[in-house]
Amino acid sequence: MDVLSDVLRAVRLTGALYFDIEASAPWVGESPSTGEIAAAIMPGAEHVISFHAIIAGSCWAALGDGSGTSLLLNAGDVVVFPGGASNVLGSSPGIRGKPDLTMYYRPVETDLPFTVLTGGGGKERTRVICGYLGCDVRPFNPLLSTLPAVLCVRAPADSSGWVTDLFRVALAEGGSKRAGTETILAKLSELMFVEVLRRHIETLSADSSGWLSGLRDPHIGAALRLIHARPAEDWTLERLAQGIGLSRSVFASRFAAYVGVSPMHYVARWRLQLASRLLEQPGMSVAEAGCEVGYESEAAFNRAFKKFIGVPPGEWRKRRQPSPAQ
Repeated sequence: MDVLSDVLRAVRLTGALYFDIEASAPWVGESPSTGEIAAAIMPGAEHVISFHAIIAGSCWAALGDGSGTSLLLNAGDVVVFPGGASNVLGSSPGIRGKPDLTMYYRPVETDLPFTVLTGGGGKERTRVICGYLGCDVRPFNPLLSTLPAVLCVRAPADSSGWVTDLFRVALAEGGSKRAGTETILAKLSELMFVEVLRRHIETLSADSSGWLSGLRDPHIGAALRLIHARPAEDWTLERLAQGIGLSRSVFASRFAAYVGVSPMHYVARWRLQLASRLLEQPGMSVAEAGCEVGYESEAAFNRAFKKFIGVPPGEWRKRRQPSPAQ
């Protein structure tokens, strides 16, 4: 079981490439927090992540609130803001601009991405593509809380086939007005995010904690694979510990240190995440959704769902359904 892929499917990761920017020095582009524009750019997404990929040239990136340090980005580098924080890109560090909220909307008569030409006309030129990734937060997304505010991945030494090359090819193809380019760019955005996560995992120190570090740990990674492969299994702390070759106490302590919750809490929360997706399927009853993820009775499923999420599964489903006007 590929646990990372399983989580990304369950939280409905979706991508969109919005801007293809060609800039000449001096230039600056300041992006608002995704919370301000989420309804306009990715309606229906509970959380929106922003990213920038440098196609050519170089630029500086920083958080919009001034915290942290500025990062020098070169061609092939990708910077992601998992929390959706406001951010600044520019031809020099410390440069600031003002977000233009009118730029953020879903076009009806044209295709994404929007082409933006900006800057002072200098010889130093940069090409950047900017996009967004939407995902669910509730009932349970174990990934978001383990990511830093800024996630920067450098282009590999041999960048052949690297995601920025794939973007470049797709954008060139889009210039010929071929059908489906917008979808290809959206899927490449999702692919890019997965690759960024994989490279981030590889750079985590041996003593780091968090869900992603747990994936890399031999024992905790094995436990997560068991849980995700068979979520409806009648798991107990003892059965999971036996399955990965640790004592109950050592396993419980190690799992909590990495993942932040106990093994059985994780099992329960992941089952509810899966159940919430099942509840959106036409014709799926509450009892059937609960049974699919391991609850023996509708009453037990209702109790667990309401305890963790705050409302019964039936009410959750009603709130998630689009209104007739949508």
